Amino acid sequence: MKSLIWRVLATLLLLGPLSSGAMADSAPPSHWAPDINAFVAADREHPPAPHGVLFIGSSSIQYWKSLAQDFPGIPVINRGFGGSALPDSTYYADRIVWPYKPSLIVMYAGDNDVNDGATADQVLASFQTFVARAREGVPGVPIVYISIKPSIARLKLWPTMKAANDKIRDWAATQKDVRFVDIAPVMVDANGKPRPELFRPDGLHMVPAGYALWIAALKPVLAQYGFVTKPVQ
Repeated sequence: MKSLIWRVLATLLLLGPLSSGAMADSAPPSHWAPDINAFVAADREHPPAPHGVLFIGSSSIQYWKSLAQDFPGIPVINRGFGGSALPDSTYYADRIVWPYKPSLIVMYAGDNDVNDGATADQVLASFQTFVARAREGVPGVPIVYISIKPSIARLKLWPTMKAANDKIRDWAATQKDVRFVDIAPVMVDANGKPRPELFRPDGLHMVPAGYALWIAALKPVLAQYGFVTKPVQ
């Protein structure tokens, strides 16, 4: 039910812009309150430097604990919250996107959307809504979308996930400063199956070897936007 409500919200947003006040009047999913409140509290305690690179999305971002070490010299902010879908990041953009004034956003989301029953078209619509919402507070901010990954645990859902990836890739190609980074080809074996050595025992979340592939794919993209890693001393 939660997923259906948020997909309907995403569709309504696409039909016409909502003010931040209208978004604020909508009741947020209460189970995210601890996560969002923790982010806000951390921001008060240690305000992130503005104009950095914001990584946002679901658990694949949340569990990326080595993010700062993996991109040395780049001011990164991790605002992943596990189990979230695209509309969740959209809803909370005024709290975990806008305040940082990021110069670049890197997003991984959509995995949970499909698992919750979203179609490929709905995932595309939700991503389009996130882009519009993020740019309400940070006009023109470039956004990089990491493709939905193939995983062992959700292999049956891969056809829908791949269709969503294809739709987002095609749409991004028509947009200014919306980039699609396809990590799927390097995460599968010669038979097109997810590589087991990249995943934790749950078959869904990644071990460092999986993140290493993401790092390699993202570094040249970040460099194109002026974010170049510094050699580790």
